[in-house]
Amino acid sequence: MVIRYYILTVTLFSVFSIQAQREVAYFASGCFWCVEAIFETVEGVIDAESGYCGGTFTNPTYSQICSGSTGHAETVKVTFRSDRVTYEKLLEVFFNSHDPSTLNQQGPDKGTQYRSAIFFKEEKQRDLARKFILNLKRQEQFSHITTTIEKMTKFYPAEKYHQDFVKNNPYHPYVVSVSKPRKLKFLKKLKNN
Repeated sequence: MVIRYYILTVTLFSVFSIQAQREVAYFASGCFWCVEAIFETVEGVIDAESGYCGGTFTNPTYSQICSGSTGHAETVKVTFRSDRVTYEKLLEVFFNSHDPSTLNQQGPDKGTQYRSAIFFKEEKQRDLARKFILNLKRQEQFSHITTTIEKMTKFYPAEKYHQDFVKNNPYHPYVVSVSKPRKLKFLKKLKNN
């Protein structure tokens, strides 16, 4: 009986400990297929989910946000273990995996839905993002930075077929011509740092 109690206690402690270390971050930097695939390569990231943030419509669809009239950005919800990867490291991944100097555009994708944005849940995330951008400006890594820092209001998960799109559709023309090269460019940059 004591052994079972001990095992149950240790198991529950482990579950609660892992849950306590889970945090969430939201990043928009162009097509969410690309962004999701990049964040999934980061050690400590538990999940990357494609969706929509920052707009005015409730429960927007992909076709609605593609019109550019809803105000939403294609966004990735990144669930991570804060004991394995820091929010600052995720900011580094975010800025090293896209061009924050292009307004409302990443590669061939143009429109406000493809803007560079960080959606913060807590003031601490906002402050860290501001500090990170100030450091980038001081280092003059980009001619200018168009990334917005916006308060997270609501995340709407994208339609099921968008989730893990790069993994599930490795030969899709967009994946071959845009997503994979963007991911490879990021991985090469990461390796060289």
